[in-house]
Amino acid sequence: MMSSANPPHSQQEKLIVIDDDETFASVLSAALAKQGFHTAHALNCAQALALAEQTRPDYAIVDLRIGQESGLGLIQQLIALNRNMHILILTGYASIATAVEAIKLGAAHYLTKPASTQEIIEALQKQQADPDVEPAARPLSVKRLEWEHLQKVLLDHDGNISAAARALGMHRRTLQRKLAKKPSRE
Repeated sequence: MMSSANPPHSQQEKLIVIDDDETFASVLSAALAKQGFHTAHALNCAQALALAEQTRPDYAIVDLRIGQESGLGLIQQLIALNRNMHILILTGYASIATAVEAIKLGAAHYLTKPASTQEIIEALQKQQADPDVEPAARPLSVKRLEWEHLQKVLLDHDGNISAAARALGMHRRTLQRKLAKKPSRE
């Protein structure tokens, strides 16, 4: 789906939002269109690639979990379509392991939901790393450390929950239940 608004500059920048939550994708696309982007959104990976091939966007906002698929798998495919595309991973399931992998794969930034439209625009348009970012004031909580460890083991097993559960020495359903919970912020 495409939408646009009056551009604040002569060359309107193209952006796609890729998220399996249709309401979220539509609302974010509309908010970014009001900020001058020519926007479109896709609800799955196949639709996202077809849309990106057709529109050749300058920016992509990619959810980490797109249904049963990983947004990480889209990063290199999107960059192959436009080497200068700035990709932002936006997720409610943030982990250190997925943030590191996203950047290694070519994403420019990684934000956790909820994020304001302004935060998203700033992340997309930020061209340089910021050495003045403040480290966390406290160490991660035990719950957050567990979440990070589960994500790392899952990533090490290419997203295979059964293999990750075996490696962790836990039942597959227990791991699925733990992964379905939103991670602790601390």
